[in-house]
Amino acid sequence: MNINAAENINAAEIARGERFEFGQNWSQFLASIDEERIQQAESSLKQMLEVESLAGKTFLDIGSGSGLFSLAARRLGARVHSFDYDPKSVSCTRQLKKNYFQDDESWKIQEASVLDTEFMKSLGQFDVVYSWGVLHHTGQLWPAMENAQARVAPGGKFFIALYNDTGSQSARWYWVKKTYNELPGILRTPFAVLVTIPGELKLMAASVLTLNPRRYTDSWTNYRRNRGMTKWRDIIDWVGGYPYEVSTPDQVFDFCRARGFTLTKLKCGYVGLGCNEFVFEKK
Repeated sequence: MNINAAENINAAEIARGERFEFGQNWSQFLASIDEERIQQAESSLKQMLEVESLAGKTFLDIGSGSGLFSLAARRLGARVHSFDYDPKSVSCTRQLKKNYFQDDESWKIQEASVLDTEFMKSLGQFDVVYSWGVLHHTGQLWPAMENAQARVAPGGKFFIALYNDTGSQSARWYWVKKTYNELPGILRTPFAVLVTIPGELKLMAASVLTLNPRRYTDSWTNYRRNRGMTKWRDIIDWVGGYPYEVSTPDQVFDFCRARGFTLTKLKCGYVGLGCNEFVFEKK
């Protein structure tokens, strides 16, 4: 599929309320990227991949979003290939490259879909295939997983994060996300505030009951420690993030094990509706 056709499909899906404008959200986050956020992103990669450097490694970033983690991988020494389905996300990644690695031949950026099997095959294989919070937004989670895992070189690592399946709670949030995208633009921010108030009130009450008011304020002021993100942009991404699919840790583990992967790192405790994080190594 050519780029213009893909952009037209993406725009049509957004106009019909079938897809969230992920790239627009990342565009607004871009201005807040600073050295501290970049270092937090680097720390996240080093911790989960259990490395201190990616020098000499190849790194595929599927759904690069703002480009923050592509930048982090490049600063850790990897040769990076980034792509995203959303043209505004691609623009964000290109802007970040321009800011930090202009004209660098070791960082390539494209507009493409993980569901495009022929495109994925054309990429070859990589030492690290990274896709954090992306594959569950394709509308076809398991075909996306199939295409992504095939890009991991023997001995390489597959680092993914996928929404946790919490049953009826996940079903309710499916409705919330679908509703958000069907609303007129002027109503979306008030709706996002409305649906997040219960969670914020619970956190605020816990802060009061434990006589620790900073527990709540820090959830906003120190949010950058959470992979370098901002809380408000994550809220909008969470409320609006549609298409939306979920999976259990067992489903992900069984899928990857059947394709020759061994689990090396896992974060799935107390994530609730959030993302389970997995690192698999290809035998």
